[in-house]
Amino acid sequence: MKRLAVVLIALAPLLAQTPAQTPAETPSNPAPSTEPWLTGSIDLGYRWRSDVGGSFDTYRSIVNLGSGPKLFGTDFTITDPQHRAFDRIRVQAYSWGDEPYETFHLDAKKSNIYDFTADYRDIAYFDFLPSYADPLLSRGIVLNEQSFDTRRRLGSFQLDLLRNHWFVPYFAYDRDSSSGTGATAFVTDVNQFPVPNTLNDLTNLFRGGVRFELRRFHATLEQGGTTFASNQDLYQNPMGINYGNVWTPYFGQTTELTSLLAAYGIRGSSIYSKGFLTASPTSWLDLYGQFLYSQAQTDVNYKQYDTGNLVLQSQLLFYTSEEFLLSSSAKLPHTTGSFGAEIRPLRRVRIMQNWLTDRLHNAGGALSNQLLASATVSEQIASLLASTLATNYSQEEIEVFFDVMPKLTLRGGYRYVWGEADDAILPPAGLASSDEAKLRRNVGLGAVTYRPGQKLSLTAEAEGASSGGVYFRTSLYDYQKVRAQARYQVLGSLSLGGDFTYLNNDNPTPGVNFQYQERQESLSLLWTSKSKNFSFQGSYNRSTIYSNIPYLDPGTLATEISLYRDNAHIGSALFTANLPRYAGLIPKFTAGGSFFISSGSRPTTYYQPYAKIFLPLHKNVGWFGEWAYYGYGEAFYLYEGFRAHMAITGLRFSR
Repeated sequence: MKRLAVVLIALAPLLAQTPAQTPAETPSNPAPSTEPWLTGSIDLGYRWRSDVGGSFDTYRSIVNLGSGPKLFGTDFTITDPQHRAFDRIRVQAYSWGDEPYETFHLDAKKSNIYDFTADYRDIAYFDFLPSYADPLLSRGIVLNEQSFDTRRRLGSFQLDLLRNHWFVPYFAYDRDSSSGTGATAFVTDVNQFPVPNTLNDLTNLFRGGVRFELRRFHATLEQGGTTFASNQDLYQNPMGINYGNVWTPYFGQTTELTSLLAAYGIRGSSIYSKGFLTASPTSWLDLYGQFLYSQAQTDVNYKQYDTGNLVLQSQLLFYTSEEFLLSSSAKLPHTTGSFGAEIRPLRRVRIMQNWLTDRLHNAGGALSNQLLASATVSEQIASLLASTLATNYSQEEIEVFFDVMPKLTLRGGYRYVWGEADDAILPPAGLASSDEAKLRRNVGLGAVTYRPGQKLSLTAEAEGASSGGVYFRTSLYDYQKVRAQARYQVLGSLSLGGDFTYLNNDNPTPGVNFQYQERQESLSLLWTSKSKNFSFQGSYNRSTIYSNIPYLDPGTLATEISLYRDNAHIGSALFTANLPRYAGLIPKFTAGGSFFISSGSRPTTYYQPYAKIFLPLHKNVGWFGEWAYYGYGEAFYLYEGFRAHMAITGLRFSR
């Protein structure tokens, strides 16, 4: 709070400006309003899903729609003509009834008093692609060792006070939680054992602040904090034997896991201060800036009890039981800031300049105690580790816009990116106990926009970079990026669009030799008949991806090549027609769908045709029916394909 007080004092001269003009209030009308107090619609119905042919797990990972009664959507508004507690309340809700993505939104307003918004999302995350993370697949065992079945719930609430005033305080609360089950790998020396797990996490964000909205100055000052908790439990049923992913004997003995109880808990908290401002001190200059400082702290506790025939590879020690306890803590101060300006020295010239910096320093320590036992030996191992991670990232960019003529604009610029990252572990352990990396990148920017008439617009952008160092092997290094767009209004009822993007990235550093290329071309069309009774929209996209990078085989440490190719065709179309009227009501028919076809390293096909009809039964009631088909297949993994039909019927009530 001291930081906020200092900023307020520094901004006092600007806050003394005349406040921005607020919209004039509507004079009160003593006559009663004839408008309805409730307007909107609600769609209720039922969905039938056919039996899923093929892989039900893949279907749930991609589509995950089920049968049953549903609230497909509602959108209604409540108004109070007397403007007592509120002027207007609007509610929106979509896809309720055990759906994979359920949403709710509410906002309530009262002129010059308050503005309240609430949002809620319930998302089902299911991932069990049989071919992913399955070292046992070659032995006929289908088990995704990184699968999960969870639900994530997100809520967001904000209250703004004194709407349309120059001084607007606000308060907000955000909550993000998740819980569910899954599978993971319990990793030991020379073997990894897939086991079930349960997991949950919770994040709370509390924040509040004030916005200053003046004629030439806008500022936001915010103070907030977060709390975080995450838990995971792993277990192995003691009634069975888990032979893991490696069945080859190690020094004549087969490793196995007969029981496991492992759990970790993470607790964290953070306090942050944030400020944002924009100012227009003169007619030719705009300024903006942002600053954020946070101080996070995290504590971790882990405990593990396991039995079986396991080995400590460093000492070639076989043991039958293990007890492992660990506790650690870390602090992470984080500072980020940015500043920019738009300068207009001449009527046809604009200069955009911005600077960004991001700095964090993580320092932590861990204390562990490990007890290994067998029929003949018992050994206790204690260790104390300290680690640090420091990163500094900065970016400076300047661009010049020049309106050569009213129809032609040129843009050119330069961006420089630099940074350092250092990490260390004491005492030294593993293959690398310390590392240092530098980031250096020079980027040239250019673009042209040409509008020969109201019907045609052409835009082309180019970006090229040369790097002297990056943090990661797959980061952008020496790259070229191009994008072109065209929009043409052929007729008043017909418009066309085209897009082209290309990215070529090359990292020639010895030992890396990473190559990556990506290209996309797309066409889109939108047509509406003069009578407005028919419309059609369609798009087609073609993309190619090529990636080539060497890696070390984790089993043999021999150099291998990871080569990936993908050539994809994506299309979609939607036709809508107004059917002949009856009793003043207009039925509507919609049909279309989409497809995805790819070849290369993982050939895939996906088809989704769709049709819907809406028949008004009354001016406030209508019936709708839908049909959809989902078909998915992979040439190399036939067992991952699926197909399913969907049918929906329901009623729409409106007012």
